[in-house]
Amino acid sequence: MLHVLYLVHDVSDPAVRRRIIMLRAGGAEVTLAGFRRITNPIADIEGVRPIDLGATRDGRFGQRLAAIAKAAVSIGSKLGDMPRPDLIIARNLEMLALARRARSAFGASVPIVYECLDIHRLVLRNDVMGKALRATERFLARDVKLLVTSSPAFIANYFKPFGQVAAPIELVENKYFEAAAILPGSPEAPGGSEAVESPVGPPWRIGWFGALRCRRSLELLADFSRRMEGRFEIVLRGRPALSEFPDFHAFVESEPWLSFGGPYRNPEDMASIYGEVHFSWAIDFFEAGQNSEWLLPNRLYEGCRFGAVPISMGNTETGRFLSKQDIGILLPEASPKALEATLGKMDEHRFASLKARVLGRNPRTWSYDRSDCRALVERLRSLTAVSGSFAAEALA
Repeated sequence: MLHVLYLVHDVSDPAVRRRIIMLRAGGAEVTLAGFRRITNPIADIEGVRPIDLGATRDGRFGQRLAAIAKAAVSIGSKLGDMPRPDLIIARNLEMLALARRARSAFGASVPIVYECLDIHRLVLRNDVMGKALRATERFLARDVKLLVTSSPAFIANYFKPFGQVAAPIELVENKYFEAAAILPGSPEAPGGSEAVESPVGPPWRIGWFGALRCRRSLELLADFSRRMEGRFEIVLRGRPALSEFPDFHAFVESEPWLSFGGPYRNPEDMASIYGEVHFSWAIDFFEAGQNSEWLLPNRLYEGCRFGAVPISMGNTETGRFLSKQDIGILLPEASPKALEATLGKMDEHRFASLKARVLGRNPRTWSYDRSDCRALVERLRSLTAVSGSFAAEALA
């Protein structure tokens, strides 16, 4: 069984749980180590007890650097007596530095995989800091065996133009996991997207789910809902980034047609939360012109899997993806006026047509199953075989 040491920047991130599920469903054993963005250590994630590297704060770059430096000194003792892993996966740049320290602690040539699912705005700056960070990334990634990323636009707009990573690239999209096929003991999920029914509208409900970090989206949706005077309601679920809008809860409570339903479990709760809405907000202005335009977010795949009609901007990677699929609603500009012009006259016939187009796409477009998990683990296993052959040649 392939033994993976997974180093992460935030063990409380739901995406970390999803990757652990995927690796274990594919037949790998996982040891998890990382920082956390919450006060207390997490006891268990899918049966894996994380090795705690300390607390960091969202948006506090200097504090995170200090935490990494501290962890670099202690990571050998933190990993303790754990068996040597076959492979190390480093999620994000900060963990790539620790991966090399961890590898030296094992005293062996363990292959490293660099998992980068967002391109942070700091590495795209043209000043001294941006150039230094890109140089650091190139140095740390000089001998990684594989780069895992989630959008073709990350490759086309960052990794290739800047020449950051010479390793082969594996595209692992942010698709939904078919819970019944992956999680032991899970109740049966719907057999296909067509099994999910939407509530009768109006009111029409737009769901914005996941990492809620975009103030512009929040204000835009609030303004639009007020203009429509209750014909459209906005349903928020997930984890709001209070570092970006500390007044999030007060803002939502003050808006008559916004509601926040708290966090949810992915994939277990997806059918129920998307079954309550008609549309999925797949727009993010958090890093406009850069990461936000390049990513293909989780909510894109999750919403379409359960028949929610996606709303996006036409000039983004998500918009281009939807255009190729010939589905969804693409806005010409980010304004309440554009939303009103595009959605304001929504009726049951038009919505049924929009939803039917989403449901008519191949479900594999939106979902991973156990065979995809096995394929990923086999791809990772192949890296250990190559590394082992190089080590054998060196000893010969």
